[in-house]
Amino acid sequence: MKAPLFRDPVYDGAADPVIVWNCEVQEWWMIYTNRRATVEGEGVAWVHGTDLGVASSRNGGKSWLYRGTLTGLDLEWGRNTFWAPEVYWNDGLYHMYISYIQGVPIKWSGHRRDMVHYTSPNLLDWTFQSKLRLSSDYVIDACVYELPGGGFRMWYKDEEHGSHTYAADSKDLFHWEVTGPVLTERPHEGPNVFRFKGYYWMIVDEWRGQGVFRSDDLSSWERNGLILDQPGTREDDGMIGMHADVVVQGEQAYIFYFTHPGRTTDKEAQKDSHETRRSSIQAARLDVIDGMLICNRDEEFEIELLAPGNCY
Repeated sequence: MKAPLFRDPVYDGAADPVIVWNCEVQEWWMIYTNRRATVEGEGVAWVHGTDLGVASSRNGGKSWLYRGTLTGLDLEWGRNTFWAPEVYWNDGLYHMYISYIQGVPIKWSGHRRDMVHYTSPNLLDWTFQSKLRLSSDYVIDACVYELPGGGFRMWYKDEEHGSHTYAADSKDLFHWEVTGPVLTERPHEGPNVFRFKGYYWMIVDEWRGQGVFRSDDLSSWERNGLILDQPGTREDDGMIGMHADVVVQGEQAYIFYFTHPGRTTDKEAQKDSHETRRSSIQAARLDVIDGMLICNRDEEFEIELLAPGNCY
């Protein structure tokens, strides 16, 4: 398996990937936060002012071609910030939920973060639907999954409430009602929910690897360990795995995550530079052994994403 799987050839800061099948052109797309690691600027301006990058694959995810950035998302004039896309296909329409920040802040905190909703028939032509009313004005990192009894649930990070995972439910993917906190054990971000080998799973980025939680009903979650917390040996894979997406296909599940390969564990000794900012997308295989979700990021494997039979 190629490592790293993908690096953005323009800004070298691909992060927060979501993997989605493009029904119209019959290829896999990776849509990601296009951090501007190569750009000089004050503070953390490089993580703001970001578009959503796109890479495509026609060989089942083995290789990825940079295609550019999504257009038509602007809500107001100027350079603004789009983070951490979630793309969900339902009934002939793609729904995309993005964290939106006005302008290009130079600090991490102190500015509003909205969750915005767009729809598209083809992943290129996007229609703005709304800014969602959630549990605060500081929400990022949406994940959507269909509930077994009907309707949908969104999990997201609420930075105003302890950087914990909160949830909201919807019957139609347009109107959402907050149901409250879900995971409050420790601060984290990037929730991602999937079903694999008889269980529902949620992984969250705890900035020490991916915290793993297991559920039988998508409501009650129990801690199930930690993955991507130990350095890997592949190129650009020697640091913790961050903000991930999972694609499940039958008995196979693949996790797509990003790393900061130029960083070290000694944060105080690091100088802000292109090398410490840059990020790479990696992929690894998941498995379930004795009820535990595991990931051997050094395992030799060949990725093969198959075309969904009904465009899922």
